[in-house]
Amino acid sequence: MIDVERTFEVRQPVSVVVDYLKDFSRAEEWDPGTKSCTRTDSGPVQVGSTWHNVSVFKGKETELEYRLAEFDTGRLRFQGENKTASSTDTITVQATDTGSAITYHAQIEFHGLAKLATPFLKSEFEELGDKTVAQMTSVINGLPRA
Repeated sequence: MIDVERTFEVRQPVSVVVDYLKDFSRAEEWDPGTKSCTRTDSGPVQVGSTWHNVSVFKGKETELEYRLAEFDTGRLRFQGENKTASSTDTITVQATDTGSAITYHAQIEFHGLAKLATPFLKSEFEELGDKTVAQMTSVINGLPRA
């Protein structure tokens, strides 16, 4: 399993951060690996909401079906699946004196033959984690304040 975690601060209150991040289709804006992310159900975003995500990694496209598995005041957990991998993205948000601290924790487990590549991909996912922090920070800091 690949396990990548980053904690960083933004200048927005928890409510703005969670309200923005709960709609996983916005991953197109904050995740440099996401090519497209489309909501596949309707209604308010809630536990059980679903998205079709297309990501590019090492020049190859991969598609995952994501669902919002947990949604609390300061915690979001998205689970993605396809035949070669399972992905869990957990985002926790806590208030700070100047805004919010975000902890982004991504876990990727490959299945079948793809599992053999796990040790070789760890550094690539670490690098993607750093890029995600930079892009997410920029996007969230640019949101209008509530």
